[in-house]
Amino acid sequence: MTPARMAKADFVTAVILIAVGAGALVESWRMPRLEHLSVNPYTVPGIVPGLLSGVLILLGAVLLARAVRQGGWRLDAASLSSAVGGRLVLMLLLTLGYAAGLVGRLPFWAATFLFVFLFVLLFEWRAGRPPAGHLKSAAIALVLAVAVAAGVSALFQHVFLVRLP
Repeated sequence: MTPARMAKADFVTAVILIAVGAGALVESWRMPRLEHLSVNPYTVPGIVPGLLSGVLILLGAVLLARAVRQGGWRLDAASLSSAVGGRLVLMLLLTLGYAAGLVGRLPFWAATFLFVFLFVLLFEWRAGRPPAGHLKSAAIALVLAVAVAAGVSALFQHVFLVRLP
């Protein structure tokens, strides 16, 4: 992908990330705070989604600033369709496949491992790359998938005390 097309794709992606983050932040604010039960404010249901949506907004804003600096805001119909095209559809399919297809049918760590491995492998794939490059990408995807699956599982089970499927 050329740098100009990448800047346009980053611009569109940033706007979507900020919008999704803002929506999630509003919904996390609307979640019950359980004051009537004298619940510790750090354990209310909306705190983790609120923090994550705040991070999503922040990182979306960083991506947006970078895309604007690189001229990504100059969109026309053709560049918009190519910027949003296949990579966004692939991301949606992988994410929905993880959330609706893998989680609950496999142990959480296995579902997370498969999702991260496929996500990294597919988004790092480059046509025309020598086999050694693909092998290196697969090794990186494997290491990341193991680390993320183990880290996220441990974090949720031992820090957030969430029973995972």
